[in-house]
Amino acid sequence: MPATPMAESKSVSASASLIPLFAWLSPGYPVGSYAYSRGLEWAVEAGDVLDDATLIVWLSDMLTLGAGRNDAILLVHAYNAIGARDDASFDAVNALALALSPSAEIYLETSQQGRSFLDATRAAWSAALLPSCAGEIAYPVAVGAAAAAHGIPLPVTLEAFLFALVQNQVSAAIRLAPIGQTSGTRVCASLQSVVIATARDAESADLDALSSATFRADLGSFHHETQYTRIFRS
Repeated sequence: MPATPMAESKSVSASASLIPLFAWLSPGYPVGSYAYSRGLEWAVEAGDVLDDATLIVWLSDMLTLGAGRNDAILLVHAYNAIGARDDASFDAVNALALALSPSAEIYLETSQQGRSFLDATRAAWSAALLPSCAGEIAYPVAVGAAAAAHGIPLPVTLEAFLFALVQNQVSAAIRLAPIGQTSGTRVCASLQSVVIATARDAESADLDALSSATFRADLGSFHHETQYTRIFRS
């Protein structure tokens, strides 16, 4: 499946409003993102994340070497499958996205948010071109499908999706207390260039480019399952 969006999608995207994207990736969209930390809660307890500097390192690695980059690549291929009306490719990308979850908690995180996102979008926005996915769906796959169905440009979607991921992690860090709100704002700003570079890399990547080297984060998601005190579901 080609990694470049279909010409038809590009022509539709040229005049598309970005308002749906703002709504979908806002903290108020009912996907339950506030309930998940993607292993960050364990990283704080283990002492890997102590302040804004260590949080920047943790999130930068996540974006460039782990889940952030992989989610972006999967989003691209889901987007292109919807643009090409290729249901088989879309189903294959979704199955791969779910299978790549390194732990039960991360699987729950992506499948619960994906289902909630698709259901909320179907209820509130045009559902004509959205996939009729009755089973589990990974969150980046659901976002990519919705963006393609509504003609939202892929580059903008990628940057917004990745930055929303950063913001959710920073919000979790603030609640876990190693940083405050001002530090959180600085962390988000400092990761802007990493988000842009990751989005550009993912836009032209094929599925063979999927990989991860964030072993400690993956192991942390296992440790979190038995962590004595926790406020997040992952």
